[in-house]
Amino acid sequence: MIGHHAIGVAIVLAGLVFLFYTYAGYPLILWVLGFFRQRPGGEQADPPEWPLVSLSVPAYNEEEQIEGLIRSLLALDYPQDRLQILILSDASTDRTDDIVRSFAGDGVELLRMSERGGKTRAENAAAARLRGEIIVNTDASIRLASGALRHLVAALRDPEVGVASGRDVSVGATGSHSNVGESGYVGYEMAVRDLETRVWGIVGASGSLYAIRRELHSIPIPESLSRDFASALVARERGYRAVSVPEAVCVVPRTGSLKSEFRRKVRTITRGMDTLTFHSSILNPLRYGLFSWMLISHKLCRWALPWVALLVFLALGLLSPHHSWAMALFVGGLVLLALALAGWAFPERFPVPRILAVPAFLVAGNLAAMIALIHLLRGDASCSWEPTRRKIAEESPGSS
Repeated sequence: MIGHHAIGVAIVLAGLVFLFYTYAGYPLILWVLGFFRQRPGGEQADPPEWPLVSLSVPAYNEEEQIEGLIRSLLALDYPQDRLQILILSDASTDRTDDIVRSFAGDGVELLRMSERGGKTRAENAAAARLRGEIIVNTDASIRLASGALRHLVAALRDPEVGVASGRDVSVGATGSHSNVGESGYVGYEMAVRDLETRVWGIVGASGSLYAIRRELHSIPIPESLSRDFASALVARERGYRAVSVPEAVCVVPRTGSLKSEFRRKVRTITRGMDTLTFHSSILNPLRYGLFSWMLISHKLCRWALPWVALLVFLALGLLSPHHSWAMALFVGGLVLLALALAGWAFPERFPVPRILAVPAFLVAGNLAAMIALIHLLRGDASCSWEPTRRKIAEESPGSS
């Protein structure tokens, strides 16, 4: 019996250490390393001629917001004669294609896929149509700060940098009661990426906005993989760094409900796991050193965390009759789950209170990781793509 108690206590202690490391210890270590590895910064003078940039935007049935997106892209603070805008229609069945064609006089181009094949297939097919030295990928529901492209391009003037990722700013969407828990998580994620950049580089680019050298973007990847995540891995394999650029701001509307955010997370995490499986050799620290440790800490630890948490919760349940501290933690876990369930069940037509929204978002994210692993093990990873329907943000990205 004593042996069982000792094992239970060891599981709880190891699990709590793992939890602390994943969300607090890892960023703390990055901060310490970055303190001694700060890279020179400062403003750079404009180049004699800005490089040709190709803006690639996958779209599927985006008639409600594609016009607003195109107008915002045409208004970006970047020389228009050095900018190609290509909309990739994944066989849209609404007015998306017609709206894009109406901007042909402004130089906006349309590439329509003959049948639905997913975001990555469309991006692979578009490679031959992209003329830029630098390829910038974004989404139909995203709005960029007017100077975002200049900041991304400036980052790529460093010959060591192969990928430059923007800074997501999560905001509420017009007419929706979106989950406020998402905003805090996005802010945390951007802070971690800034720390990773200071130490060496990020392990995955933002799907909302990132720029990549043409030579890297032209490398086709399997259709079931996530190109934004893969971009950083491909860059590292070829000796480049991927960095976060805080000045390249893009406003990302929060999803309209926790349920839609949960479905999105299951899709993106499943594709992320499939992507890392495909590039599994990059986890070898003997070959990729510091990057492998960062990748394991940022991705694998987070994906493993819900399984560790489940094991800890079961151990606490067994220890509760014998230890008051275990009972307190076990009850605390039950309260967290109850709040999460209440947030999940809250009517979507009303704003979810923060006391419910934050636990619901945390639990949903971890549950999504568990389901994603099950999908991966069953071979259910799919290349089909259903863009997350986000309403246009209430806030403007500004001009920075």
